[in-house]
Formats: sequence, structure tokens, C-alpha cells
Amino acid sequence: MSWRVKAIRGATTVRENTAEAMREAVSELLDELERRNPLNPDDIVSLTFSVTRDLDAMFPAAVARQRPGWQNVPLLDVQQMYVQGSLERCIRLLLHFNCPADQPPIEHPYLRGAQVLRPDWVLTESVNHR
Repeated sequence: MSWRVKAIRGATTVRENTAEAMREAVSELLDELERRNPLNPDDIVSLTFSVTRDLDAMFPAAVARQRPGWQNVPLLDVQQMYVQGSLERCIRLLLHFNCPADQPPIEHPYLRGAQVLRPDWVLTESVNHR
């Protein structure tokens, strides 16, 4: 069987800059990511979170690190480049993983207010709390 590295993008928004709100949004995003894509944490190469400059209550990677099997996943938090007028209170992710070459199509979770970033990738059955 042939293997390759693929990437999944995703994003969500947070109602306020609190650890509780960020934890809830990141958990929801990762739950949806895993629900929609057959991921084994051992196959994850790395996961980078970026947050807009108005979010500093906690590191999103701290949430991912608590997931079963994710203790050894390389995680990184960075600040998203600021562009005037861009979406506020937004958490984005970029996950690279190893998978069989015949992997089913990837579904990129864009939740809550982040749906405006990629309306072409909005999941029809996703969790979309505002």
C-alpha cells in the first residue's frame, strides 16, 4: 500500500476571549475534524493552530494535548497575521497527516462564524453554533 502526506484545514470563531470559550470552540472543532475524517493520532505529522490577535486567554494546543492519544502529536500555536477588516476571534488549524494514497476525500471543518472564510467547504451536517 502506498502512503502520502495530506493536509486538513479548518477554523472556528470564539464568542469571547476567555479560556472557557476557547476550550469549547477548539474541542468542538477537533471533535468535528475527527468525526468527519478517519484520523489516527499516530499518523498525525503535526498540527498548527493560529489565532487572531484578539485571542490570548489560552493556547489552543493545550486543548488538543488533552485528547486521548494526542499526547505525542507535535502541536504549535502561532498568531495569525493581522489584516484590517479580517474575521475577529478566529482560531484556524492546519493538520498534516500520513494516510493511504486512496484515502477518502478530506472534509475541512469550518464552523461558527468561520464559515464565511470557505463557504465552499462548509459541512452540511456540521455543528454550527454562533
